[in-house]
Amino acid sequence: MANIKSSIKRIRVTETKTLRNKMVKSALKTSIKKYEAAVAEGNKENAAVLFTAATKSLDMAASKGIIHKNMASRKKSRLAAKLNAMA
Repeated sequence: MANIKSSIKRIRVTETKTLRNKMVKSALKTSIKKYEAAVAEGNKENAAVLFTAATKSLDMAASKGIIHKNMASRKKSRLAAKLNAMA
């Protein structure tokens, strides 16, 4: 355990940020899984709604620096391709 006051604070802040990042990543993965389940079922209307939600989650995670912006862009592109393949 750290003895220096600033080190103790850095540990606390890091733990807080780690929890927030885990929460956002978990929600992101859940939204993508829901979308992919709708695509697998062939439910185009539901998939379109869930695609919007997944895209929003990806953009939010990228804006917060939790995932890289290129990763978010790549995932959005692949999700859109799956949606377009349903047509």
